[in-house]
Amino acid sequence: MDITIHSSFLPHDDPDASLAFYRDLLGFEVRNDVGYSGMRWITVGPVGQPGTSIVLHPPAADPGITDDERRTITEMMAKGTYAIITLATPDLDATFERLQAGAEIIQEPTEQPYGVRDCAIRDPAGNLIRINEIR
Repeated sequence: MDITIHSSFLPHDDPDASLAFYRDLLGFEVRNDVGYSGMRWITVGPVGQPGTSIVLHPPAADPGITDDERRTITEMMAKGTYAIITLATPDLDATFERLQAGAEIIQEPTEQPYGVRDCAIRDPAGNLIRINEIR
């Protein structure tokens, strides 16, 4: 089989803050920005990688979610335990230096005991982003 990862989804609770974070701080390009019923879905991705995208979505958009589930999602997002994504870069130190200006820092670049060097930040919605160093 020939299967690739096309899109992953991360929730957002402030589309403008998320757009500024992913576009302006991380340098991703905006591929789509769709509004519907007062909600926005924003698709971003790394420049030069048109086949890989992140869809920033309103977490409560699914009509199958109960009010209790919405509260749980909101609480988990506030704590930063709802969603995670791992990115990678060949120059972790330079990337971290740039991110310090506008990201919530969770962990500075660290050599992990499981064989990777990475750092961790949070986006404006509380999503955990780990950035691995490509060696």
